[in-house]
Amino acid sequence: MTASDRRRAEEPEAPSTGGVNRPRHDHRFDRVWLDAHLCTMAPRGEDPLGVIEDGAIAAKDGRIAWVGKRSDLPAAAEVTTRCDGAWILPGLIDCHTHLVFGGNRAREFEMRLEGASYEDIAKAGGGILSTVRATRAASEDDLVASALPRLDALLAEGVTTVEVKSGYGLDLDTEARMLRAARRLGQARAVSVATSLLAAHAVPPESAGRAADYVRHVADGILPAIAAEGLADAVDAFTDSAIAFTPEETARVFDAAQRHGLRVKLHADQLRDDGGAALAARYGALSADHIEYANPDGIAAMARAGTVGVLLPGAFYFIRETKQPDLAAMRAAGLRLALATDLNPGSSPAPSVLLMLNMGCTLFRLTVAEALAGVTRHAAAALGFDDRGMLAPGLRCDLALFAVSRPAELCYWIGRNTCVGRVVNGR
Repeated sequence: MTASDRRRAEEPEAPSTGGVNRPRHDHRFDRVWLDAHLCTMAPRGEDPLGVIEDGAIAAKDGRIAWVGKRSDLPAAAEVTTRCDGAWILPGLIDCHTHLVFGGNRAREFEMRLEGASYEDIAKAGGGILSTVRATRAASEDDLVASALPRLDALLAEGVTTVEVKSGYGLDLDTEARMLRAARRLGQARAVSVATSLLAAHAVPPESAGRAADYVRHVADGILPAIAAEGLADAVDAFTDSAIAFTPEETARVFDAAQRHGLRVKLHADQLRDDGGAALAARYGALSADHIEYANPDGIAAMARAGTVGVLLPGAFYFIRETKQPDLAAMRAAGLRLALATDLNPGSSPAPSVLLMLNMGCTLFRLTVAEALAGVTRHAAAALGFDDRGMLAPGLRCDLALFAVSRPAELCYWIGRNTCVGRVVNGR
């Protein structure tokens, strides 16, 4: 085995589709990927995908140092990888997941198919509170172990950044345990993990009928403790006056988040127009997610505030929703749109970003360019990241490689994973 072969074998996360060599002249870059087509997701003129055919990418110190046509590559590299004609995109980003939880709700799914109503299931101890019970009973190690296979499914499709919410503890100890488990996922795998505190997800059983009291506990107790420990990157909430929290209750949580220097996100207007989009805009939220029932004024307010709209077609499909998001109003307002799995045990048990690309196009009629932006640059914005989501010099060298003939195939196939490699932070 040559020295270069040993280097290739020892270095994790490098694609395994090509050879490695050591040029004899000056090395300006650490690594170069050749024999590839690039979907940079940096729009250029009439091309929203920023396509560069027969391109190359060079990395230095974990950052993209150069992107362009292979014929224009200005220097050699310590390691060169040939990609056999694969398409390279920015590493995919799943910007809305509930990846960490205890148990599952497959039995409830079976009961619904047999004719049980949501009320019947709730009376039998089901619904979100069944997940709360299972999560409270799970240790931190249990939560990590059960989440890893779900995370691995996302990584296998080219995901390099994932957001993970709490929200199935609804008490300080369990919410903190969930967030610690989420942080550990980023240590166990080559992936960036962003965490969101979602203690305002539902009213816990011990506070039944006293939502306002629980909101005070979240704002004055749970949130400050989580912030002090540095476990959350953002604070999320579920605004729904019928089954979760009113806009006024949500505002109390958001005020507390801002006092502690945390950005906010919102589950908004999923089942009814509850003014969630406008509320998210008022607080300069990173994102408002679901938004099937958001009205045009709220959508326009989001666009003006820079709030990203996150579409979650998996939940739309699974709960058999019929009200589609107002895509015409979103386009007219210039609203940035992200796509995510909403991976959770109750309404979107779907660990597949590629499936969401197809669903976003077929169910919501997104274009290929809109869908791919939704899992790259707009997903990065939904998490407050400005260092990823495109292939451009200075950004993190997070890449996803796909064996496809054109980028549209990523949205076209149903249940086919064409990912052949990932690069995380240049490795």
